[in-house]
Amino acid sequence: MTVAHRPPNASQATGLDLTLDRPLPRCLPVGQATAVFCVGSCFHPHLVVDELGIVVDGVRHRPLAQAMPRLDRFRSLHPTLRPGEEGTVEHDPQSPRDPELRSYRSGFWATVPIAARGKPGEIELRAEARLADGTTASAVMGAVEVVGRPPGVSLDWRPGEDKPLIAICMATFNPDMELFRTQVESLRAQTDGDWVCLISDDRSGPKRFDAIAATVAGDPRFVLSRSDERLGFYRNFERALGMVPEEAELVALCDHDDRWYPDKLETLRAAIGSAELAYSDLRLVDADGRVRGESLWRGRRNNNTNLASLLISNTIVGAACLFRRRVLDRALPFPQGPGWDFHDHWLALVAMALGDVAYVDRPLYDYVQHPGAVLGRVASDPRRSAPAERSGLRARLAQRRRYLERWRAAYFTVYLQRKLQAHVLLARCGAAITARKRRALRLLVAADRSSLALAWLAVRPARALVGRNETLRLEEVMVRGILWRHVTGLRAWRRKRPGGSSDDASMPSFDPKPLGPRRRRWLARG
Repeated sequence: MTVAHRPPNASQATGLDLTLDRPLPRCLPVGQATAVFCVGSCFHPHLVVDELGIVVDGVRHRPLAQAMPRLDRFRSLHPTLRPGEEGTVEHDPQSPRDPELRSYRSGFWATVPIAARGKPGEIELRAEARLADGTTASAVMGAVEVVGRPPGVSLDWRPGEDKPLIAICMATFNPDMELFRTQVESLRAQTDGDWVCLISDDRSGPKRFDAIAATVAGDPRFVLSRSDERLGFYRNFERALGMVPEEAELVALCDHDDRWYPDKLETLRAAIGSAELAYSDLRLVDADGRVRGESLWRGRRNNNTNLASLLISNTIVGAACLFRRRVLDRALPFPQGPGWDFHDHWLALVAMALGDVAYVDRPLYDYVQHPGAVLGRVASDPRRSAPAERSGLRARLAQRRRYLERWRAAYFTVYLQRKLQAHVLLARCGAAITARKRRALRLLVAADRSSLALAWLAVRPARALVGRNETLRLEEVMVRGILWRHVTGLRAWRRKRPGGSSDDASMPSFDPKPLGPRRRRWLARG
């Protein structure tokens, strides 16, 4: 069950009972547009909500879904009702917040666009409900503060002035110190010396942080900064990118446990040309240096031209990249989706939306795979250790529920994740997006409300028949998720009370199981 974030005194002031399952972003830079994913529950304790809207700057936006079943919310407000009673009880006087049991069909979610602001201030998001008696009730969801763009770090030293400076952004958290030292030495050995390395540490333990500091001490090319709070790898890379100094025209990403070849930066600088981003192949090795793969692209087609395919399934590994400063300017701040966010996927999408992406067809570094890596657990196949399925009606019903749970996870964490990214790309990259790319983004955005767009998504896996398997048929997962959304909505429309139904449209935590074992292994690799 998700933890609800409740705006203070919202329902007491307006009559609406509003909860958000996740907080809104805290701030947005001046001049930057974005889109925000909102999910939660909203109901009036005495009146039916005919139509719900999210109001931003006086503009009303319709949710992607409303009046969806929230079994978790219903049971939290009616803990004394047993499942068998839920379909027959019409009132619950012991629950003053929901005496008429309206909380069951209270679920909503929305992708809300936020236009760029030209000066600092505050953007309020408000839920506005049109009720069955013709009146309107509203509740404040929260506010996003618009702030000036924070400056990058100031450099007192530069390695050279003959070429554009490269800012290497590294995110660390309790790294294996042997691997970290190997990576640092591989940076020092680069044939292209016009770089600085910005290290954002995500609250490593004191002894480990001291070891990191000692490793780079005395070398002015390294700037080390420790976060005040634990961020996670996605936000920690965002923090590292926020440190990029104004004079840096090119940006590279760096994991703390890999090993770069000496000509990596030199080769990528030469390859980027007029493109927005250049990336290379890589070699897969284990922590002891044993080669597990000479190339990332065995069994899967690489993709550096098709934005729709890249949005559906990433093929550009962050540590393989070098990109232009304007990609960074459009990418920050990172959007927060309902699925698992990856910094390299988002940066690659922004780069391809803005222009071309170049590829170097040879490995330029060793990608070290080890149990402590962030994505290592994704590759495991839970079916290998799962107990044998029992037979019988109860077992079949349990299997059906598991399928529905996976389809629900596919909708939120796969499809809606990419839908939000598409919205933000359209908002931030604007006229720079070509007509073809814009059409692909709009088709994906419309896939859960347009039969034509859904058909486009459903037939895309057939491209694998002619070798275009770069998405690993992830479209099939997304289509199943969209079908879950519509089936669940229809089933909820017929019910005012939970009864024996297990339908629940609360947002699940990220679970890689719907991706399938093959896709999980690729996710862990790249």
